[in-house]
Amino acid sequence: MKKMLKDAFILLLITLISGLALGFVYEITKEPIAKQKAKARIEAFKDVFSDATEFPAMDGFTEVSDENGNKISEVVKAQSETGELLGYVFAITTSNGYAGNISFSMGIRLDGTLNGISITEIGETPGLGMNAEDVLVPQFENKTVQSFTVVKTGSISEDQIDAISSATITSTAITEAVNYGLTYYASLVGGGVNE
Repeated sequence: MKKMLKDAFILLLITLISGLALGFVYEITKEPIAKQKAKARIEAFKDVFSDATEFPAMDGFTEVSDENGNKISEVVKAQSETGELLGYVFAITTSNGYAGNISFSMGIRLDGTLNGISITEIGETPGLGMNAEDVLVPQFENKTVQSFTVVKTGSISEDQIDAISSATITSTAITEAVNYGLTYYASLVGGGVNE
C-alpha cells in the first residue's frame, strides 16, 4: 500500500511539473506566434494587393458563410499610402478541399478586377492538389468576371479555370470559394458600402 501511494505521488509530481513546464513554454511562445501569424496575414494581403500599404478592417463586418462550406472570415480595405481606397481583401476558407479546409486571401479592385488569390493554408494530396499554388493561382490574376467555371480541357475564355490534372475536387473547391467572394463583393459594392 505504501509503495502504491509513493508511486501515485511520484506520478502526480511528474504530471504537475510537466503541466507547469508546458504552461511556461506556452506563455513564452504565445506572443511570438501571434506576431508571426499577423505578419503572415499582412503578407498574404500584400500578395493580392501589392500597391496597397494599409489594410484596415472594414467597419461592421461579421463573418459570413454559405450553405456550400465557404466562409469569409475577414474583409479589409486595401488603401494607398495616402488613404485612398483601392479595393478590398477577403480572407476565405472552403471546407470542400479533398483533404479538408483550404484558406486563401483574395484581392478585388473597386472596378471589380480580381487581382488574384494567395493560398495561406492547404493540405491537399502532394503532387496533385498541392499544385494549386502553381497551377490555379495564376489563372485568377487580373480577371474581371462575375464568376468562374472549372473545365478539364483547357480554358478558352476569361471565366474558365483549367482544373489541376487528377485534382478536380481541389480545383472546384477553390473556384467555388472564389465565386463566393465575387458574389459577396458584388453585394458589398452594390449595397453602397464603398467606404
